[in-house]
Amino acid sequence: MYTILQHAHSGFRWVVLLLLVAAVINALLKWRGGKSFSAGDKRIGLLAMTMTHLQFLFGIVLFFISEKVVFSAESMKIAMNRFFLVEHPTLMLLAVILITIGYSRAKKAGSDSSKFQRTFWFFLVGLVLILLGIPWPSMGYGTGWF
Repeated sequence: MYTILQHAHSGFRWVVLLLLVAAVINALLKWRGGKSFSAGDKRIGLLAMTMTHLQFLFGIVLFFISEKVVFSAESMKIAMNRFFLVEHPTLMLLAVILITIGYSRAKKAGSDSSKFQRTFWFFLVGLVLILLGIPWPSMGYGTGWF
């Protein structure tokens, strides 16, 4: 079960990244172009947020069953253990919170421009945090591209 969940979490990140990039680009282009906010725009944001939440749930389960997460004081001295125990979950939690706040504030915004602007900034910062928190293969933590 662990291996299946780990591969799902690792592979599903590409879906999340693609949706977040699509939502950010959509918001930027329509914000700058003065377009009106449509049901399709809302769907892109909702789908990106929902998939981010699902990915986070996979991560929470993995956090408690992974051998890479070691709950000890010594973990802070070992870069890989510290990354998976503290850095990765913290960055991902902050990203999920920002994306959720951004979606909520965009939904409540009065003007179409405000909706796109809020979606753009909150989702962009969330995306950057996710990119910073992904254990890329070049980091040497025993992770792959999928």
